[in-house]
Amino acid sequence: MKVIIGSVMAAALLLGGAAWIASAAPAERKPLASEQIGFRLAMQCWTCNNMTTFEAIDRCVSLGIRYVEMFPGQKMKPGADVKVGPGMPADAMAELKKKLADAGVKVVCFGVGGCGRGDFEFAKQMGIETLVCEPGPGDVAKIDKLCEEFGIGLALHNHPKPSTYWDPATVLKATQGCSKRVGACADTGHWMRSGINPIEALKKLEGRIISFHFKDLDKLGAGAHDVPWGTGVGDVKGMLTEIHRQGLKAVFSIEYEYNWQNSLPDMAQCVAYLDKIAAELGTQGK
Repeated sequence: MKVIIGSVMAAALLLGGAAWIASAAPAERKPLASEQIGFRLAMQCWTCNNMTTFEAIDRCVSLGIRYVEMFPGQKMKPGADVKVGPGMPADAMAELKKKLADAGVKVVCFGVGGCGRGDFEFAKQMGIETLVCEPGPGDVAKIDKLCEEFGIGLALHNHPKPSTYWDPATVLKATQGCSKRVGACADTGHWMRSGINPIEALKKLEGRIISFHFKDLDKLGAGAHDVPWGTGVGDVKGMLTEIHRQGLKAVFSIEYEYNWQNSLPDMAQCVAYLDKIAAELGTQGK
């Protein structure tokens, strides 16, 4: 039986807490409103780090999410010891590609991990668009040459203060003079944990944002945790409005790091909220 998934499924999950679909056929549905304005909704597999990559892909299908960001070292599938990342056997890589194709899910980003030649070669083989990394600022220009050689982007990720890129100014300095393939993976939750207003950070990084680890938090500062988008202190509608103003076509990875054992209803709420605001933004000026 094929499954029609979209905002309706997200709403159903919210209302009923339905179990996620473990082996669903690729979704047949209209594009989400977020896709229609250029926001590609993905899931960072770290959200499912207590599962395998195959199970994380199934979870994407259950939520109507057609893109995924993988992370290095996650076990590929139940009952196997192979881990996802550079150096994985060719037959395992082929099996992973088939799993993605059968699910109708595309891997677009990979990280947070390395950004050496081997990482770029792996990304090229998998069809990955962007490596999400935290290299030393002095290495970014050198990595930019690999970006040009392989046609793959580099997104500098910001863990909370005092990590290298917690301050958007550090990202701007590190990327100065680099090609447009180099920019930021903007983790909006970590900005809030570092005491940074995410909307102001988005404005500072205009023209250098490649992807997001998109989050809303229950409070500002250390010790904050994820909440469904639009229910926290992050002003998600304001962030999305600013991103739309910039004309940014980016990957929005849900990286939900709370309620680990039962996060699916919360993620469904995130999907539904993004679609609601994107639909509003898409009608502006019409």
